[in-house]
Amino acid sequence: MRYEGMVYRPPSEAQSLIIQATIGCPHNRCTFCSLYKNTKFRIRPVKEIKEDLQMARDYYGEYIESVFFADGNTIIMKTEQLLEIFDYTHNLFPHLKRITVYGSSRFVNKKKLEDLKRLRAAGLKRIHTGMESGDDIILERIKKGTNSQEIINAGLKLKEAGISVSEYYLVGIGGRERSREHALNSALTLSAFSPDFIRLRTYVPMPNTPLYDDYQNGVFALLSPHEALREVRLLIENLNCDNSQLLSDHINNYWNVYGVLPQDKNKMLAELDRALAIDESRFRRPERGRL
Repeated sequence: MRYEGMVYRPPSEAQSLIIQATIGCPHNRCTFCSLYKNTKFRIRPVKEIKEDLQMARDYYGEYIESVFFADGNTIIMKTEQLLEIFDYTHNLFPHLKRITVYGSSRFVNKKKLEDLKRLRAAGLKRIHTGMESGDDIILERIKKGTNSQEIINAGLKLKEAGISVSEYYLVGIGGRERSREHALNSALTLSAFSPDFIRLRTYVPMPNTPLYDDYQNGVFALLSPHEALREVRLLIENLNCDNSQLLSDHINNYWNVYGVLPQDKNKMLAELDRALAIDESRFRRPERGRL
């Protein structure tokens, strides 16, 4: 495989074959994100993608069960292009169980429902989508390029198409000023379409991003460990989702809270209360992604 630049994938795709179908991110303006800042977005030719898939087949053999097509927002590719590479992937790997991509609500909404259904039939089982927040003020501040209603519309469309939705909530991205609104409005947004997965990520300022500069200049106030945990508690307390799995599968999070909503809500709240009983000095510092 001919990887270009740093390649990113969700933790849940650790066992997947990763093939770059796109390079970089077509939006690439989020104030908190440093992932693709020095990369000009482009879609790779289908011929190149097929060549990399063949290289993977030659190296790993036919026993590949999951393929993640990087980079950011690969769902932007034309439907016919995606269908062609999905079909080719299945021919090379007869034991394949799922294909996954990144796709934000803005670009998901550009697809017709019928096209999403065709992609699902071709093997696209899951889309990882970073909503970050369901609060419109925060979404505008971080230049996410979408709003809460568009997030809901995309989630409902994906679920109607039969594609699993893995939604990401960025703990603390509203700062101290809008922590409460961040949790409450995100709970409203998520409850409107009950994603299959709600994955928690805790914001840590990354150098060479606008939000890092705001943090350094005192404009943006990071949440303390207990403040972040209380935000997560408020989020979960107000989620009214049906059969959504909540996960804390990232090293930046302060506590491993997980369960299925609604049945595990009280268990998760009790687990967070246990975490909040621990002195803050025992947690990592908010500006560091790990101890």
